[in-house]
Amino acid sequence: MNAQRTPLVAGNWKMHGSLEANAALLAEVVKGAAVFGRGQVAVCVPFPYLAQAQSLLAATPISWGSQNVSQHTHGAYTGEVSCAMLKDFGCRYAIVGHSERRALYSEDDALIAAKTAAALAAGLTPIVCVGESLAERESGVTAEVVRRQLAAVIDVVGASGVAKSVIAYEPVWAIGTGKTASPAQAQEVHALIRAQVAQTDAGVAQGVRILYGGSVKGSNARELFAQSDIDGGLIGGAALVAQDFLAICAAAN
Repeated sequence: MNAQRTPLVAGNWKMHGSLEANAALLAEVVKGAAVFGRGQVAVCVPFPYLAQAQSLLAATPISWGSQNVSQHTHGAYTGEVSCAMLKDFGCRYAIVGHSERRALYSEDDALIAAKTAAALAAGLTPIVCVGESLAERESGVTAEVVRRQLAAVIDVVGASGVAKSVIAYEPVWAIGTGKTASPAQAQEVHALIRAQVAQTDAGVAQGVRILYGGSVKGSNARELFAQSDIDGGLIGGAALVAQDFLAICAAAN
C-alpha cells in the first residue's frame, strides 16, 4: 500500500440483509471504525436498504453506495435504478461490472464502460471491477483479459474519468470460494493495472486506488494490503460479520 494513496475498504453485502440485521451490523461497524485513522470505509448495500444506510451512517465517517447502477438517466426501464436516484440517498459509490453481473446477467465490457460513464456524470465514484475466471488464469490469459476489460472503460471515460474512479481487481476464481490469490499474484495484476493506466496518464496511475477482492479475511488482509499497488479491498462475505469486516479495515489503517 502506497502511503500517498488513502486506503479504502468497501463491503459488498450482495443480496443479503434485513432491517433488523442491518441495524445491528452497522451499529457495530460504526463503533469499531471510530478508532481508525486515515483509511476510508464504505458499505455497498442492496437498493431497498439505501435509505436505512443513509439514516444510520449520515453522521459517521462511513460512506455507502450501491452494488449496481443503470447506464440510463431515466425512462421505460422497469426494474432499473438511475444514478440520480442513488444520489437522492446520499450514495458516494456504485459498484460497476462485478463478476457476478458479468457472469449471471451477461454484462459486457461496453455496458460496463457505459455504466461507469453514467456514474461519473452523476458525481458518483464508480468501483470498476475487472478480473479473470479460473479457466482464463489456467490458460495464461489473465493479463489479456484484465487489460481488455480495463481498456473498454478507459476508452470511454479517459484518464480524467479513471482519476475519479476506484478500480477493483477480483479474480473470479477467488470470490466466495475460500481461495485467495497469493499476495504476489495479486500484486502482479495490480501492478499491471497501474501500468496500463500509466500509458494514458502517469500521474493518474500513481493516484488511482486499486482494491483487491477475493476471499479477503482478517487473517490475510494485512499481507495483501502491504503490497505496493494494493490500496484496500472490496469485501464480500466478511463484510456481513462486523468483527471480520473491522479486522480487515484495521489492516488497511
